Amino acid sequence: MIALLQRVSDASVVVDGATIGAIDAGLLVLLCAEKGDSEKEADALLTKLLGYRVFGDEAGKMNRSLADTNGGLLLVPQFTLAADTKSGTRPSFTPAASPQDGLRLFDHVVRQARARHPTVETGQFGADMKVSLTNDGPVTFWLQVHPK
Repeated sequence: MIALLQRVSDASVVVDGATIGAIDAGLLVLLCAEKGDSEKEADALLTKLLGYRVFGDEAGKMNRSLADTNGGLLLVPQFTLAADTKSGTRPSFTPAASPQDGLRLFDHVVRQARARHPTVETGQFGADMKVSLTNDGPVTFWLQVHPK
């Protein structure tokens, strides 16, 4: 599983002209399942991203997590994170999970996140989404959990 975390002042997702998810300060997380991923990797990635210390403390050091700040969490499915870009000028998406597995794992992460965090919004799997954000910092991190 792959997550691209962006610390944001605000973020939103629009589908067909309608806002379907929006948060104020918190994390926008682009989420991707790869072949071989299961709920085990999804759970490990969620635990890591909820506890990842990317928010400033009183001294301005990144010592506070999303769980500490109770900021918003906007989860957006993005299979292109699994792209193989090693050769040529067109990405290959063979490392990505099948659409069925990707949807199953995205939905699993959303359910688990809503059980563990007070503010969770989402994008829409398979939709043409317009994602807007104000990256705070900018602060962006790549997290990845591989099957054992």
